Amino acid sequence: MSEAPDGTAHAATERIFREEYGRVVASLVRRLGDIDAAEEAAGEALVVALERWPVDGTPPNPGAWLTTTAARKGIDRIRREQRRDAKHQAALMIMDDTPHEPTGVVEDDRLRLLFTCCHPALAPEARVALTLRLLGGLTVAEIAQAFLVPETTMAQRITRAKAKIKGARIPYRVPAEADLQERVAGVMAVVYLIFNEGYLSGSGPEPIRDELTGEAIRLGRLLRRLLPTVPEVAGLLALMLLIEARRPVRLAGGELVPLPEQDRGGWDRTLIAEGHALVRECLAGGRPGQYQLLAAINAVHTDAPTAAATDWAQVAALYDQLYAVAPSPLVALNRAVALAELDGPEVALAVVDRLPEQQPALGRYHAFHATRADLLRRLGHSADARAAYDQAIAATANPAERAYLTRRRDQLAG
Repeated sequence: MSEAPDGTAHAATERIFREEYGRVVASLVRRLGDIDAAEEAAGEALVVALERWPVDGTPPNPGAWLTTTAARKGIDRIRREQRRDAKHQAALMIMDDTPHEPTGVVEDDRLRLLFTCCHPALAPEARVALTLRLLGGLTVAEIAQAFLVPETTMAQRITRAKAKIKGARIPYRVPAEADLQERVAGVMAVVYLIFNEGYLSGSGPEPIRDELTGEAIRLGRLLRRLLPTVPEVAGLLALMLLIEARRPVRLAGGELVPLPEQDRGGWDRTLIAEGHALVRECLAGGRPGQYQLLAAINAVHTDAPTAAATDWAQVAALYDQLYAVAPSPLVALNRAVALAELDGPEVALAVVDRLPEQQPALGRYHAFHATRADLLRRLGHSADARAAYDQAIAATANPAERAYLTRRRDQLAG
């Protein structure tokens, strides 16, 4: 393989490492039984890859290379620490190809780690943050943005979660079947946040991260096979499939293309058919939870032949049901978008302007400012719309979204 320029080769290595991070860490945590040791070993493997790959070329199976190298680094670390008894024996198992323990009902390493980290002893937000870090490969800054909290707060939350796991001696055991029902809500939250980060990345140069959306859907399918009678699992998978179906036409010329402006002929009809079938299955159950309702809303959008033909009354009614199940300012914000189509932008703007009273953190959320900007633009309030666009642009690091918002701002009159 020809040698690439250093900057390009390093960037490619870091991208592969990020894509493989969850797989590598999950494998090492299962074998070493220690989160910090697994992360440190993975980090050391990256250093070796950055030295060798630009010279030797990327190996045919970079994920396996990283896992093997990280495992050897883990062994070296244990030897350096002169802990040759139980830990040394455990480390030697890394080189043993035979299974170390029964895999139980959860056979996939990453899914097993998801259930393990979603232990009831951890607060729900800590479970989600920790597993996003370990399995999604998200940075602390990306996770903080997803939770609408400062980065320092999220860093402390993750550190405390790790300390609690270590202090409470929470084992990395295979969850029993009875554990699955108890932990599945936290697992679903993690999977959906990973998907969202991939679908519209909150940081970094790539506006869409296919590896994250693909991984979230893969985990969703595993969950579906594991828990086929849980309607919310079917709803989550349907939701991700229906959103993913629109991905091929969400970018054009480096800009984000919002739903009403997308070429519906470019949507993935196979994913839409699968998602609609799951939504019909959920509706037959008669127990709609938040994921089922979000999937139903996306089913309405993907069922409309044109944006103008969207059944906005049904969308608003579904958001009403969703708010009753999972009330949040974000749900109210999305409902206001439907309200603008039904009752006009003035009514919707009055609703949107009251939302920060419920959650001041919305002021840091780009979608809030982008929604206000669009409503103000439709009302002809160009100066206020321009200011709202500026706030939206400042609140997002996604390059495609910034490009779209900038163009809309620059098109304003006056």
